[in-house]
This record gives sequence, C-alpha cells and structure tokens, in this order.
Amino acid sequence: MAVFEGSSAALHYEQTGSGPDVVWVAGGGSTGHDWQKFQTPHFDPNFKSTVFDNRGIGSTTCNTPQPWTMADFASDLAELIEGVCGGPVALIGSSLGSAIVQELAISRPDLVRCAIVMGTGAWSTGWGWDYQEAEIEFRKRGGVLDGMMGVTHYASMLYPARALGDRELWPKLRELLLEWMNSGENEASLVPQWDASLRYDQRDRLPSVRCPVHVVAFDEDVQAPPQDGEELAGMIPNAEFHLLKGMGHGSWYGHAHDQINAYLEAILRRYL
Repeated sequence: MAVFEGSSAALHYEQTGSGPDVVWVAGGGSTGHDWQKFQTPHFDPNFKSTVFDNRGIGSTTCNTPQPWTMADFASDLAELIEGVCGGPVALIGSSLGSAIVQELAISRPDLVRCAIVMGTGAWSTGWGWDYQEAEIEFRKRGGVLDGMMGVTHYASMLYPARALGDRELWPKLRELLLEWMNSGENEASLVPQWDASLRYDQRDRLPSVRCPVHVVAFDEDVQAPPQDGEELAGMIPNAEFHLLKGMGHGSWYGHAHDQINAYLEAILRRYL
C-alpha cells in the first residue's frame, strides 16, 4: 500500500482498476484490504477503486489523542479524496464506514458524486448503543474475544441464520473470520473506532444533505436493524432506501457478495 500524509493521520491506501473513482470505506475492525477479497475484483474492470485503512487500524498511523469523533474520520477521508482522487467520487461504506460517508456528505458534499451506505443509521441508539457500549467496556476491563470464541460471537452478528446453518458455506465463513481474529485487528481497533460509532448523532444535520444517497439495509441485520436505515433515509432529502432480503450485516463478506456487488454496480451506473 502507498501512504498519504494527511494533517492528522498517515493513511495507507491502494488503488486498483481504471475508470470513474469509487472509494470504499471500511467498518469498525476492518481494513481496506477486506474490500479486495470480494468487492474490488468485481469493480476493477470498469471503475478505479480506492481502499484504505481508517485511523485506528491496519498500517495507518495517527498521533492525535483519542477519543476521535466521526468528524475526525471524515476529515481523513476528505483529505485522501483530494490528495489521490481529485473528487468528486462515488463512496461505498459499511457500518462505521457508512457513518463516515454520511459525515462527509454533510461536511464536504463537493467531494461526493453519490454515496451508498450499508448497515447504518443516523445515530447510535437502543440495541446498537447497548451492544457497542458493552463491547467497549468489556475491552476496557481487559476482556478479549479471539480465536473460535471470537469467530462464533461475531458470526452471529454478521450473518443470517441460513448462512450459519449452511454446511458448505459455514466452513468458508469460519476460516475468513478466524483469519480476522488471528490478525488482532479487531481487538486493537475496537475502542478507538467503536467509541466514535457509539457517540455520533447526525440527525439534526442530515436534512442538509443534497448529494445522492442510497441507504442499503439487510433484513436480518442485528447490528444495524433495517428500521435504522429506513429512518436515516427518511431524514435525507431524496435519499433512496433499499432492503435486501435474507442478508445480514456482513453478508458482503463471503456470503452474498455476488448479489450485493451487482446491486451496488447498478446504483453506481446511474451516476458514473
């Protein structure tokens, strides 16, 4: 990966493919490389994909004291787009990455040609708040979720029951998640990244967004229940809400990526 020296972080990024710019923004615990397993190979023949490590994970470094806000993550993204893409670009995010994209659409709409946000909401509330707070406090007290305990814990949060019960698919998902657990990235990034995800609230500013936004929800998403995405879409003028059936929060990662990629590409081609 190359390095872009931003004002607050040295962002590790990689660009592949050719064509209109698409910037992929990873969720909590995920590196930019994760998009390259199942997404960018599909898009590279027709689009130039930029992936990167957010602050708090992977090879990116940041010396700014924590806690970090969603605005801090969005500022990194804005500088990266201006530095290596030129903008405006299409953006695709998942989970925390979606909230970062939403923040950019609020603060720097000039950089956003269109935005697709998956597994997200306008703020952290209810189950989402309790789940994230519990995970953060568990880590602060010295708790660790790794190995097969981490695999089984996060699998139930990322995939629908039919995927977990698929006797051919599950071994593949298990290996993907075990690789993630063994990397240590989730443990290292959980507090600095999830703290921002826990505390952000964009509700009062979302009505100002004027760039095209597509909110993609998964009907079996327990981390970001689909009604949160529907609420978000209702707050953004002219946003479009999409509900994909039989999918969970992480179905883009090794489960239903072929279906999701085709769906995302159809949206992108409306603007690029």
